[in-house]
Amino acid sequence: MHASGIEQDGRNGYDVVVVGAGPAGSSAAAAAARLGARTLIVDRARFPRYKTCGGGLIGVSLAQLAEVDVPVRQEIVHASFTHRGQQPARRSARRRVLSLVDRSEFDAALLEHAVSLGVQVRSGVTVTAVTEDAYGALLSSSDGPIRARYVVGADGSASRIARHVGVSLGQVDLGLEYELKAAEHHRQAWAGRVHMDWGPIPGSYGWVFPKGDTITVGVIARRGTADEARSYLKTFVEQQGLADAEVVHDSGHLTRCRTTDSPLGQGRVLVAGDAAGLLEPWTREGISYALRSGRIAGECAAKAAGPNGMPPSMGDLSRVVRDYTMRITQELGPEMAAGRAFLQAFERHPAAMHALLTRTPLGWREFQRLGRGQTDVARVLRFAPARWLLRGLSGQPVANPASNPA
Repeated sequence: MHASGIEQDGRNGYDVVVVGAGPAGSSAAAAAARLGARTLIVDRARFPRYKTCGGGLIGVSLAQLAEVDVPVRQEIVHASFTHRGQQPARRSARRRVLSLVDRSEFDAALLEHAVSLGVQVRSGVTVTAVTEDAYGALLSSSDGPIRARYVVGADGSASRIARHVGVSLGQVDLGLEYELKAAEHHRQAWAGRVHMDWGPIPGSYGWVFPKGDTITVGVIARRGTADEARSYLKTFVEQQGLADAEVVHDSGHLTRCRTTDSPLGQGRVLVAGDAAGLLEPWTREGISYALRSGRIAGECAAKAAGPNGMPPSMGDLSRVVRDYTMRITQELGPEMAAGRAFLQAFERHPAAMHALLTRTPLGWREFQRLGRGQTDVARVLRFAPARWLLRGLSGQPVANPASNPA
C-alpha cells in the first residue's frame, strides 16, 4: 500500500503522520482519521510481517477493538500453572478468560481497519529523523521528506522518535520466544488452555499460548540474564512436552518500561505504545497499552490539528503534549504504578504469589476478571487488605493508586 500524492513541500502535507503500523500506530491513525484528520502511516516493514509476541488479548484490549474484525486463533477457558516446573495446578472457567491472536494477522487487520477509515499508508519506508519548525514537523525518510502538522511515534521499543522526544527507561527485560508447529497431539493437549510458569530468575515467567496450528512458547526475565533465560526456555519447553515440535520462529526482543517522569512528547511530536515505554511492569503486557495510548495520541493530535486547535507553544511543553500527558497519566498511570508494586512482590516471593493464584478462590477469580477486563491491577490495590498483603510480600510501602495516579 502507498499513499497517494500530496505535496510534501513548505506548509503542505498531512495533519497527522504516524510512524509505525503496530497496534499503537494503527490505533492512533484510526482515531485521528475518525476526527477528520488527513492521516498517513509509515512503517519500515511490509505487512503482514512476523512479530515476536505472545499475542494474548485481555478484555481491555477487546473493548478497544469493537469496530475491528479481530482474527482470534483461540479462545481460552482453561489455565494451568507451575512454579519452577513444580506444584502444578489447573483451573477452568465457564467462559472466555483470554483471546489469542497471531500478531502478523492481528496487526494486518488493525492496519486494514485504519485504511478503511481513510488512512493512507507507506510501507517499506524507514524514518531516519524528525525536525520541527513553526509550520509543523518534517520527517526525513528513505522515501523522501514527509511534512506533518503533528507526529505520533509508534515505532516500537527501539524507536527513533522516542530518542527525539527523550524517553527515559526504568525497566528493561529480555523476552525469548519459540513459535512451534503444532502436531495433532499438541493441538488436542493444548486446546483452549494456556500455561504459566513462575521462573527461576527473579521476576521471570514462562508461557505457552496455543494458536491452532502453532504454539507460542516464551520466557521473559530482566536484561542481563540472557544465558539463564535461554537455559530456562530450553528446560521449560521440555517440561511442557513440546521438545519434539518443529521450531518455526526463534526470536528475542527487549521490552522497555518508562520511568514515571519520562516525557511523552515534545513540541508537535507524541510517542505511544512501546515507543513511549508504556506497558504493565509485572506481566509486561503491552497490547492493551498500545491500543489505548495510540487512540489517545491520535485523538490529541487530530484535535490539535483541527480548525479550533490551539497552536503549539515553541517554548515550554506544547498544549498537545500537556493534554496527552494528562490523559495517559490518568488512564494508564495507576495501572503501571500498581504493576510495579506487584512486580516487587513477585520478585521476592514467587511461591507465595503462585499459592495465592492457585490455592485460593479469590486468586483465580481475580485472574479471570483481569483477563476479561472486569478489573485491573490498580483496582485490586484500592482495597486495603490487598495493599497490606502486597506490602508484606514486597517489603515496600504500597500506595492506593486512586490517590496517586502517577
